[in-house]
Amino acid sequence: MSAPRSRWVALWRALRAVLHVLRGLWIIRREFDRLTNSQRALVVREWSRQMLRIMGVRLVVSGTPPVRGPLLLVANHISWLDILVMDAAHPARFVSKADVKHWPVLGTLITGAGTLYIERESRRDAMRVVHQMAAALLGDDTLAVFPEGTTGDGGELLPFHANLIQAAIATEAPVLPVALQYLDGASGSRSAAPLFLGDTTLVQSIWTTLRAPDLHAMVTYGEPQEAAGRDRRAWAGDLRQAVGALLEPRSTPGN
Repeated sequence: MSAPRSRWVALWRALRAVLHVLRGLWIIRREFDRLTNSQRALVVREWSRQMLRIMGVRLVVSGTPPVRGPLLLVANHISWLDILVMDAAHPARFVSKADVKHWPVLGTLITGAGTLYIERESRRDAMRVVHQMAAALLGDDTLAVFPEGTTGDGGELLPFHANLIQAAIATEAPVLPVALQYLDGASGSRSAAPLFLGDTTLVQSIWTTLRAPDLHAMVTYGEPQEAAGRDRRAWAGDLRQAVGALLEPRSTPGN
């Protein structure tokens, strides 16, 4: 595993990232209302890819990215970086915990991209979001959820909550399993740099990510699934298995 980047390199990347965030805020406030949905998706994708380049994160995509909605993406959850990485691969409207809305600066960007927020502790709020998701899917949107409900360590998957899968059942929309991994480019082993667990703060996680010398963000798309008569709990269990299968140990290209 390579040695961490110097503090000065990380600070330079942080400065460039802040300027890129400000550019993103300007785009959302000045341009988004005039763009079509497809134009917005293109802007989000290119902005996200540029941010990854600024941070020194290499995006590696495997499998077939979705072409159009209606579609629900389900992915494992490791880091605050997950949304950025998935948007760089293929933009989607995310369903996220309500506290993300209050993240400094980043919350404004995530909200501006059309994120739906949920109070996970509230069953009533979950039903509200399911109805919003169903309406979006009927409008041919591509949505993305993290069914674990919280971040993991990038290893063993947590149980998948089934509530939000109901939106795909109600609208007969397909669901696409997606696996996220962060690997050290030198060794091909799993990187702890972007982890956002326990007492780790957002600022600490961003800093360790900026100092990671050769970080590869791996996005692996599986095969879309139909409900095929399954209820939401059975389908959530099968989707968890599908994401787990995509997380089999692998090396970065060239290793």
